[in-house]
Amino acid sequence: MNKTPVGIDIAKLKFDVAVWIERKKYKTKTFNNTPSGFSDLLKWLTVYGDCHICLEATGSYSVPLATFLVDNGIDVSIENPSRIHAFGESELSRNKTDQGDAKRIARYCALHTPSLWTPPPLSERQLTALMRHLKNLEEMKQMQENRQSVADDVVKPSLVEIISALKQQIEEIKEKIKNHIDSDPDLKKNKALLESIPGIGAILSASLLAYVGNVSKFSNSKEVVAYAGLNPKRCESGLFKGRSRLSKRGHTELRRVLYMPALAAISCNPIVKAQWQRLVSRHKGGKIGVCAAMRKLLQLAYGVLKSGVPFDAKIALASLWARRYL
Repeated sequence: MNKTPVGIDIAKLKFDVAVWIERKKYKTKTFNNTPSGFSDLLKWLTVYGDCHICLEATGSYSVPLATFLVDNGIDVSIENPSRIHAFGESELSRNKTDQGDAKRIARYCALHTPSLWTPPPLSERQLTALMRHLKNLEEMKQMQENRQSVADDVVKPSLVEIISALKQQIEEIKEKIKNHIDSDPDLKKNKALLESIPGIGAILSASLLAYVGNVSKFSNSKEVVAYAGLNPKRCESGLFKGRSRLSKRGHTELRRVLYMPALAAISCNPIVKAQWQRLVSRHKGGKIGVCAAMRKLLQLAYGVLKSGVPFDAKIALASLWARRYL
């Protein structure tokens, strides 16, 4: 039985919905991005029968709505924004509006019938919420520290108190994250696998568990690299050969949390170090080398999670040598 294709373009405060009726005929409506808005959407969709809803992967915005819809028995797909962007370009779409994006997503859903999305386990969703809260607290602390450096003496004592309170909350959340992971057998096991890789510590392992989740949804390491937006984007046309650069069409937070550990891994991880030295010898250090280190660290993380085997430097180096010389 064919289901009615529905596209949703979601933002922080609202989301636009387009129901594809036939050809260029749509029904559209805008809802508040709140629990009551979710319920309003559910009521509005009842007249369209069984629906297949498609959203772009927008992390903190798409998952709560998608989870609500799945819990209420509706088929949902969450697609990489780059796929829908490429679909729009193939249609020569020029206008950029929220309702237009929702219509394009609905057409994509109708023509490509993307695979259905399954919500991550509750423990993983809770970990993601904790990691996002930690990030928010750290951003708030940084903001207050920036204000403190230029503030008048009369307000500095107040800022010191705020910063101190935020530091305490940050430590409490870090402890809560640790306890949450340790209380779940799967998360605890995967954390140990990740931290067997030199360069991956407690914060990065928790971030990978939260933002990457179950690696079985990726067919290979290239897919997880693309998910993070760390895949190279080539710029070539005719005789023109431009420089490759990161696509950045992926999980922004993953790229952020990988940056500092990648710098450390250049010194302490034999695989990342060997890659760095090879790139430097070809005059490709600097940003190119660091991005390659981020990519390699993510690939190693995918490898240990997929295989269930801790990182072994000797095996990894032997494999690297074989790929280069055999």
